[in-house]
Amino acid sequence: MTIKLQGLRSWLFEGHLAKEVLQQDSWWKVMCLTGVGYFSSMGFQPGLALVAAGALSPLASVNLVLVTWLAALPTFWLVARSSPHGHGAIDMLERLLKGWSGKTLVLIVLGFAATDFIFTITMCAADATAHIVENPFCPAVMKNHVAVTLVLILFLGAIFLKGFREAVLIACLLVLFYLGVNVVLISTLCAYIMERPELLQSWGTSVQQQYGTTAEMLGVAALAFPQLALGLSGFETSVAVMPLISAKGEDADLKLKDRVRKTRYLLLTLVAIMTLFLLGASLVTTLLIKPSAYVEGGEANGRALAYLAHVYLGDVFGSIYDLATVSILWFAGASAMAALLSLAPHFLPRYGMAPAWAAAKRPLILFFTLVSSAVTIAFRADVDAQAGAFATGLLVMLTAGSVAVTLTIWRERRVLRLFFVLISLVFVYSSVNLVVIRPDGLAIAMMLVAAILFSSLLSRALRSTELRIGTVVLDRKAESFIKKACNRRWGEVRLLAHKFDFGDNYDSKEADARKYHSIQKREGDFIFFEVSPRDVSDFMDDRLEIEGLEIDGHEILRCSAHSVPNAIAATLLYIRDSTGRVPHVYLGWTEGHPIAYMFKYILFGEGETAPLTREILRGQEPDPDKRPRVHVG
Repeated sequence: MTIKLQGLRSWLFEGHLAKEVLQQDSWWKVMCLTGVGYFSSMGFQPGLALVAAGALSPLASVNLVLVTWLAALPTFWLVARSSPHGHGAIDMLERLLKGWSGKTLVLIVLGFAATDFIFTITMCAADATAHIVENPFCPAVMKNHVAVTLVLILFLGAIFLKGFREAVLIACLLVLFYLGVNVVLISTLCAYIMERPELLQSWGTSVQQQYGTTAEMLGVAALAFPQLALGLSGFETSVAVMPLISAKGEDADLKLKDRVRKTRYLLLTLVAIMTLFLLGASLVTTLLIKPSAYVEGGEANGRALAYLAHVYLGDVFGSIYDLATVSILWFAGASAMAALLSLAPHFLPRYGMAPAWAAAKRPLILFFTLVSSAVTIAFRADVDAQAGAFATGLLVMLTAGSVAVTLTIWRERRVLRLFFVLISLVFVYSSVNLVVIRPDGLAIAMMLVAAILFSSLLSRALRSTELRIGTVVLDRKAESFIKKACNRRWGEVRLLAHKFDFGDNYDSKEADARKYHSIQKREGDFIFFEVSPRDVSDFMDDRLEIEGLEIDGHEILRCSAHSVPNAIAATLLYIRDSTGRVPHVYLGWTEGHPIAYMFKYILFGEGETAPLTREILRGQEPDPDKRPRVHVG
């Protein structure tokens, strides 16, 4: 039994995402992985356009296509260049905005990203279930929406547990199948319409009767865009899959450039294919479906193309079309899962809010699968109930991308400033408009945002005594100070912690330390150790560089770090391991309330340095005889 548990644990934690070399494929194959999310929107997009714009659905779809080509594509074209490792607009915002204000904004955007990706998995799976249930051949045992949706989500998680290559292969097959049946359906229906010009005449008459002027038509189509934004679903994950694209080049920089170029091929191909299908689908659904069929409760509601497949090509082809739609809607969550597996290991550990298991692929997949299952149960697999949160997360992600690109362009290319400002305004307007229409979506998204902010603060507090510094590097002079101390009579390294300030008198500081700690001159000299806090909102220090200085005859080690106690503890452990001697550090007590100092440490990297340094050392070295000594006076 123990051997089996050890084997299960070994399998579960095999492959850390931060270090794992991902299996890579051609750009067009990876395009299918993000395409399952983007192309699957045809399963519900024509129906959304009918509900939002009625007879003007084709014009509203043209407006969506224009926004895609003129706003979304240019935005992610530049996001791919600025974030070739797949971390997208959030990574760009993090680089542009420093300190706690920047970190808080990034955490908020991460909350909306989680909303977008989780609800991509759950809502698309629920929509796939709706197509299954509506099929005339569906057996009674499969009429339970929640149970069928849960099975689809668990099956998706199982595929990712198997591996990325399997996910890419399945995505390719499903995209080819889905696009193939849509070519047959839309081309057949277009031919049917061409043989009956009265359908176009009837539609034109209806439009003229409902809308008096061209300006009014354009206005209605433009106002419908926020409700059609789900037609961009999957587009925002196109950058997240970049690490899966194989690239060629003699060095890392050339490989990244090649990957950016291939990602742009991916984006162009996605948009070109979707444009053709979306415009064709919008035309045939508008002309061939009566308004009574696509309203809530109607036969075509949420499944406009599938409805036409059954009506005009028969139940056999309709069932084949249902199978294709169900398959791609179910697997639409694959692009979202890939995005979550790209973002979570990159951001959460550095923000101090990820446990150790979050660095491994399979525990993360299980976690996101369980969260998606819980969301499905909470919303009873209701597509309409989840649509608001899904659309809100999506539009905020698109807005974040456009704002990040605008801020970047503002510094680099003045000629493009106005263009990207306008793009940002389009997405900001769409987000605000959607919140007005579907306030429930914002409420749900803010719950996830609040959970992420709270868990980040709580995690930083719980992990406050962890050693969060990777490598300690001393320059030549700093090393000479340590070596000299080891060669003296007592052979002990004594660090005197000192808060650096211009005008300090090192002589008086040393005299006070000798008095309070009872260290006589003959017992050894102090090496001053000064740590200046840098961006304390960061949680991890990969590398601590220490500089050696001599000022007025005093030896000084100086560095900067995100956390003062962590820097002291890491330096003491380095000295012990490199010299074989147990070093000493001398600190003073600080005055004030301990709770206030706890928050000061969590938020500003400073606080009650002495006990925190000792706790960090105690966690790293359980043997008191080998543990560096902390003296407080």
